[in-house]
Amino acid sequence: MSFIEYMLIALPKIWVGLQITFKISSICLLIGMVIGFPVALARVYGPKWLRWLVSAYVEIFRGTPVLVQLFLIYYGLPQFGITFSAFSSAYLAIGLNSGAYQSEYFRGAIQAIASGQMMAARSIGMTRLQAIRHIIIPQAFRFAIPSWSNEAVSMVKISSIVYLIAIPEMMYVAKMLISKYYNPMPTYILVGLVYLLVIGVLTLLLNEIERRTTIPGLETARRGS
Repeated sequence: MSFIEYMLIALPKIWVGLQITFKISSICLLIGMVIGFPVALARVYGPKWLRWLVSAYVEIFRGTPVLVQLFLIYYGLPQFGITFSAFSSAYLAIGLNSGAYQSEYFRGAIQAIASGQMMAARSIGMTRLQAIRHIIIPQAFRFAIPSWSNEAVSMVKISSIVYLIAIPEMMYVAKMLISKYYNPMPTYILVGLVYLLVIGVLTLLLNEIERRTTIPGLETARRGS
């Protein structure tokens, strides 16, 4: 069959896989944010023992491949009587990995806020917790958007590894199409074009969010400056 005919057959199936890709990417990104921001606060403001603990978590998950982490959770933990479904394993492995990376983005954003702002907040009677909540955190989220955007884009691509544990996202669908129609090159071209389109739209959206949240004329100063 021609490429156009094959595309009309394959695209509806790829669309179904794309929905699974969106689901995994968004949930894992949210899990990473829920983990990453508290970890960043702990690394900057926490006691020494807590900083050491969360730093160990960050280094372990940033220093090992996410595929290894996924296999350890899905195939390794059942040997100890702990079993997760394929989807739960994907959320846990990729979410924890993303949390480690996002914590570094947020930590950099927090440390980009001039230390004088904390001193000024304390001088007008705010507690340290109030200063972090009302002064530091709102600015940190804005400062983190440019680097955090990279994580959002990467998450769409990283989620493709879950086809190895039989989750029917786009790459799994591509594998099934190739097995049925024996058209590997057209299939991978279609999947690549879909990824390119999705990531292009997502990048434009994140750039617009960054533009709208930028504070004109505000320059970030390093802590201690």
